[in-house]
Amino acid sequence: MKKTLLKITTLTVLAAAVFGAPALSRAADAATNAPAASDQTGPTKFYGPVTAVDTNAMTFTVGDQTFTVTGESQITKSNKMATLADAVVGEPARGSYVKGKGGRLEITKVRFGKKIGGKAGGGKAGGKKNKASGTTETNAPAAAPEGQ
Repeated sequence: MKKTLLKITTLTVLAAAVFGAPALSRAADAATNAPAASDQTGPTKFYGPVTAVDTNAMTFTVGDQTFTVTGESQITKSNKMATLADAVVGEPARGSYVKGKGGRLEITKVRFGKKIGGKAGGGKAGGKKNKASGTTETNAPAAAPEGQ
């Protein structure tokens, strides 16, 4: 009985190895040939100060990444349409890019300069007083004088 059980166990393990190995191999091949995650999720965002601008090559650099401006790139500065020539070394830049041919980082959108607009201060501006400050608000009408 023990010999039969040992033979069945050995054959099961051997069968699993024979039939399982090709499946594991295909899974490894699929993982190796899969496109980059950024290609599947769309544009990648970036932010940082401009360290170089080359209007002849239509590129600018932020940190250690050099971005290429294409005909489809949307460039703004101070909430207005701009060109690469409007970029200034040292000013902040933020936007998004996709990887193009040959690994080029092609700009989809970029905004040069400091962020303009939006909420300032992070609190309510000109809002009602806080009830915790000791004041209360009511919408009840004033009481009529007695005797009327």
